[in-house]
Amino acid sequence: MTLHKGGPPTLEAAQPLTLGFVESLVRSLWGGSLAEVLPANVLAKGDRLIVWWTPSCRRQMFYDNAEQRAASLNGRTFPQPPLVWRIDDAGLKIRALRENKRPDASMTLAVAPFWNLSDDGRVCTGTMRSPDNASVASISKWEHAFYESAFTHANVGRLTRHKGGFEGLWSELADKRKPFPIATLIQLPQTLAQFVRGERR
Repeated sequence: MTLHKGGPPTLEAAQPLTLGFVESLVRSLWGGSLAEVLPANVLAKGDRLIVWWTPSCRRQMFYDNAEQRAASLNGRTFPQPPLVWRIDDAGLKIRALRENKRPDASMTLAVAPFWNLSDDGRVCTGTMRSPDNASVASISKWEHAFYESAFTHANVGRLTRHKGGFEGLWSELADKRKPFPIATLIQLPQTLAQFVRGERR
């Protein structure tokens, strides 16, 4: 482009793009990314996306609801289902697994039975102190941020197949060492591959 004093700018003859120019443009737009060694729990990784899974474990959970629902559960420790976590520029999404093993692309997922999640698994961050990137090094920080924040509200109608509903499920599990009851999870038609790609179902 040429600028003329007192006149409109004009375009000059086009020049073919070089590979070096395209690479430098991509680096400047995306900030570049260093190669990382991926641990076995990572399922997918892109420049601004990371997906990983966690096996069943026990975690402390915090509840802070204006109606005092689940107040008796606040600060107690619970068995957790195996989970799949997905971070991208839009934030954190979580789904549950019905098998306590590393999932493959075709495995179908389940609703993660937690407050603060929307129907597509997106976490309403509220009091959560979220890390600012999607790197391997940030995985444990995302998990800690999720569990150390307060669960405040239900965003969807049904979170579990447990006959006592949400409060019944977590009341039964509070401070117990037994495994999470996988049969209480609500199965979805969404596969891991669809979850990684950001497809709802």
